[in-house]
Amino acid sequence: MTAAKVIVLRHGLTDWNHSGRFQGQADVPLNALGLEQAEVAAAALVGAGITRIVSSDLDRASTTAVIIGGRLGLPVELDARLQEVNVGTWSGLTAEQVAASDPEFSAALAEGRDFARSPTGETATQAGARMAEALLDHAEGAEDGEVLLAVGHGLASRMAALLLMGLDYSHARLFVGLGNCHWLSLRPGGAYWRLVNYNEGA
Repeated sequence: MTAAKVIVLRHGLTDWNHSGRFQGQADVPLNALGLEQAEVAAAALVGAGITRIVSSDLDRASTTAVIIGGRLGLPVELDARLQEVNVGTWSGLTAEQVAASDPEFSAALAEGRDFARSPTGETATQAGARMAEALLDHAEGAEDGEVLLAVGHGLASRMAALLLMGLDYSHARLFVGLGNCHWLSLRPGGAYWRLVNYNEGA
């Protein structure tokens, strides 16, 4: 048995998002605008046929998921594998601060190379593989025809989608980042999942 569709939604805005700081797995809460975004997304998803909700256990994602679940009358199941990429010692820093201390950062981004987010962090591929495994497990555990909503984070969600479609990090820069409380939809099936829509939002 497998879900008919998996919707992957990024959490609402946080103060660290607003100031351009790396969050990674720091447990930064939604700000007032992020809470509003979650309410708007919940209203937009009422007719999407969602039957089950799973979420990263980080507060910004789980709060987003609970708001949506409240609107849809569904409980939220937490799964730590849906967390954002671990950025280690970069947590709380801006991209400019990281670039000033690590010249390879800007070069790797420009050349489209994957790299560890700090000496103690993960690569985007590692985070995506972790999340993709979780999405596979939840999709395969669903009843036929179910629509699964997974609430997660920006980079990990984008990479998980690429890996499930049979693509790798070299394709990541062909996709813009997911906006806060925007989502992508995938159709599971066979060796490769198919992208239904991307960066959709209310």
